[in-house]
This record gives sequence, structure tokens and C-alpha cells, in this order.
Amino acid sequence: MQATKKIVTLATLLALSGSVLAACSKEAPADQPKDGASSSPPATAAGTFSYPMKSDKTLTYWAELNGNIGSVKPTFQEVPFFQEWQKRTGVNLKFIQPPANQAKEALNVLLASGELPDMIEYSWSSAFPGGPEKAINDGYILKLNDAIDKYAPNLKKYLKEHPEVDKQIKTDSGSYYAFPFIRGDDLLKTYQGPIIRKDWLDELGLPMPQTIDDWYNVLKAFKEKKGVAAPLTFLGMPTALFGLDGGAFIGAFGVIKNFYQEDGKIKYGPMEPGYKQFLATMQKWYAEGLIDKNIATVDTKTMDSNMTSGKSAATVWNSGAGIGKWQPIVKEKEPKAQFAPAPYPVMKNGDKPKFGQKDFAFVPTGGVAITANSKNVETAARLLDYAYGEEGHNFFNFGVEGMSYKMDNGYPKYTDYVMKNPDKLAPAQALAMYARSGYNGPFVQDKRYIEQYLTMPEQKDGITVWSNTDAEKYLLPPITPTPDESTEFATIMNDVNTLVGEMSLKIILGSEPIDSFDKYVDKIKSLKIERAIDIEKAALDRYNKR
Repeated sequence: MQATKKIVTLATLLALSGSVLAACSKEAPADQPKDGASSSPPATAAGTFSYPMKSDKTLTYWAELNGNIGSVKPTFQEVPFFQEWQKRTGVNLKFIQPPANQAKEALNVLLASGELPDMIEYSWSSAFPGGPEKAINDGYILKLNDAIDKYAPNLKKYLKEHPEVDKQIKTDSGSYYAFPFIRGDDLLKTYQGPIIRKDWLDELGLPMPQTIDDWYNVLKAFKEKKGVAAPLTFLGMPTALFGLDGGAFIGAFGVIKNFYQEDGKIKYGPMEPGYKQFLATMQKWYAEGLIDKNIATVDTKTMDSNMTSGKSAATVWNSGAGIGKWQPIVKEKEPKAQFAPAPYPVMKNGDKPKFGQKDFAFVPTGGVAITANSKNVETAARLLDYAYGEEGHNFFNFGVEGMSYKMDNGYPKYTDYVMKNPDKLAPAQALAMYARSGYNGPFVQDKRYIEQYLTMPEQKDGITVWSNTDAEKYLLPPITPTPDESTEFATIMNDVNTLVGEMSLKIILGSEPIDSFDKYVDKIKSLKIERAIDIEKAALDRYNKR
């Protein structure tokens, strides 16, 4: 093992490894062919290839089970989708499943063991220390350029036809490192924004809030005239102000709680004057009881309870997990209840929001890497490439025809099994039994999924309302610092993020005066934030030259 790899205690190994280590494939011989060549290709006719493959091998696949699946089936092997995927491709898979919510810890154990599976599904560009180049350099995962060129014609064709996506999924040096999850249409890139009780707005004769002043008046009316205990709530977990990370409310002041680009420069929002104005506003709202007093500890369960009980009347969350989840629950008690999307707040009426939640086409989650010591590179690559072809695309997005969808004048329409499940499964749960479009994975997500999944007019309106921002101009694309830069950046930002989280909460809660903001900025600077900005700028410059 190299010194850079994580050292894991025996206690941790025993606690997390279990069947993980026992199920991994043996280490490849030292003469493993370079960069994607396989010593054991599947048996196919000379010069041709078709699915299902005629392979007698069993490949190992490490991945965390999605929550929508885990609530119905406890293991991959029991899920119809993964059974059918093996059948269609002709590849037998042995799944290695880390304990729920312990993927990061379990992966550390796996990597430290030196006995790696054939494939690992993980957020390599956003969650792996040092980034994908370090994972390649340390001998964990394979540089996929040759493998894609030789064994992944479907993905290769897609990337050729979509050069902007191709630019996003590789490193600055041009290395492909995972079979990616790609949002295939603009319609799929925005799914989150402010949500408000429109029926209460109507009852009080108030228009949909547009500006920060409008929001203040609305929240005050909800509290004073409707008796709402915590008019505005949002997630405070796993980090401070997490629910506002997409740009809601903070964005009205021209900043976000992260890095962004503007006028050719990289800026860090929490040290800009706009962030001070945001904190001063939130401090006032909190003092007047307009914000949930528990903003530091609100998790999804708490937020669900607040919004469905009437304790809160506004928040920032998703069209599916928010409006789609809460509306049916509340309507049972209050037939006239209506959750509706609200625009991202601005300072002046008529302004276009500067920031808002919007993904790039490439999303780090769900990408699958082939490990560097796999003896089954071609088989693994062809298995993964299946999803980027026409048949695999339909399967990953819609499932099995006749079961989870049926063709209706050329349109793959989800069946009642998905939308009105006889076993009372939510659509997200039922869909996850037969397809991956409801979460992520190594495929291109189809917009026809979201067209059906969002059944309520309010949900569909949300995409339109929340998409009306200039976020694309300012948000940073999926840049990749070098391994050395990534390590240095992480060290700096661990300290900075801790300070910013503490600073933000103390000022909002009133335990620190707003005048203390400037000294906090000085502290941020002393933690080498300017070096972090330089690293981001260098990575952005390299990205723009790809």
C-alpha cells in the first residue's frame, strides 16, 4: 500500500468490511494490459458484438443501495431491475453493498484492503479525496480512454455528439474515469426552489412574493394572521444553511454560500458584502420569529413534519420530495390546501434572479469506475455501455415494457404499477424496482421520465418558475483540481467551512452582532481563502481549455 492511502484500524475493518472483503475479486497479475485492454474478453463472434454476451464470468460490483429501493428490497439481488440488467447483458453480477449511510467509510475499508471488485459506483469527482486523477494515480481505478474507445461504442457516440458533456466528464489531462450519469435535457437540471402555501396567500389576499420585502410581509402575515409558528423553515443539516445552498434568499443579495464566477474572477460568497446584508436580514427575521428557531438542526424528517402539520408555511425544497410528497398528505386534512412554487427572491421587482439551483448535464453521483486490477475490463465496459444504447436507454429510464411502462404512440408511458401501485408503493419506490431514472446511475436520464413523474400542475410549474434564473452564467462547471491542489484545497476549506457555518448561525441567532462580520472575514482570509480561490481559478482556466 502506498503511504497516501488511508490507514484503517482493525476495529473499523471488522465493523465495516464483513462480506465486503470476502466478496471482492482477486488482484490481477502484474502484467495486466494497460488502460483498458482485457485479458478475458466475452465470447463473441469474430468482428461482431451483440447482447446478451456469452460470458461465464461473474463480475463484482460495489455500490450503495438507493433509499427508494432499500425501503422495499434490502439487497440488489432482490431488485427486478438488477436481475433484468444481468439477463439482458449476459453478465452475472455479485453485488457488494456497504451499510446504509456508510458508503464513504466502507469504501475506505475496501480501498485499504487492496482487494477490489471489478466496478465501483461512487462520486469520484466530488467525494474522493484528491479527485479522480489521484484515484487513477494511486492505482485504484482505471483510466478508461482505451476501454471506451474499444468496448463502449454507445457512450463514445454520445460523447462525440455532445462535446460539452464530453468536456465535463473527463479530467484536465483528458482522462475518462467513470461511466457517467448525465441529465439528458434542460428540463431535468432544475428541480428545487422556494415552496409556499398558496391557499394561505389567497386567503390573506397576498400576491406571490417576488422580492425580499415581499417575503418579509408574507411571512409576517402568516405568523400574525394565521398563527404559523415557524413561517419559514429550511434544512440545517448536514451543514449550516444547507437548504439555501442552491441560492434561495442568499442569491437575492448577489452571492451564494460557495464559490462562483463573475466578470472573469472567482469569488467566495461568504466574504462578500452581499453575504453580510443577507445575514443582517436573516437576523431580523429570526428575531421576529419568522424563521424556524431550530434552523441549525432541521433535517428532512423535521421539515416534512413542519410543512404537513402547518407549523411552517414556506421552505426551499424539491418538486418531488417536497410538493409531491406533502400535497396529498395535507389535502386529506385540508381539501383547499395548496403548495406552490415561488420564484427565487430578488431585491427589486422585475429583476431576474442571479442564482438558483441548476445542475450541469454531468452529475457526479452514480458514475461507475472500473478498478485498475480488474481482470474483466472488456466485459465490465460492455456491461456499462449497454445503458447508452437505445435499448439500454429505454430500460434504465422506463424499465420493462409491459410491466413498468407501455408504448403509447411511440411514447414510453409508465403503467399503473408505477403511478398507482397496487401495493401502495410511492411512484419513486415502484419505479426504482424496474428503472434507475428516479435517482441516478451510469446512463443518460430521459426527460420523458420527469414529464410523467411530476403529476401535479404545481410540480410542473416549479420547473418553469425555478428555471428562470441566470445561474448558468455564475455557477462553476465541474472543474477538477490536480491531486495536490485538491488536497491543499480540502485542508483550507475544512477550516473555512467550519468558520463560515459557525459565523452564519451566531449572527442569525443573534449571539453575535452583525458588526462582527468584518472580523470574521479577516479570519477567513487568515485561513488562506485567497489560495483556495487561486486553486479554483486555475482549475477553471484548465477546464475552459479542454
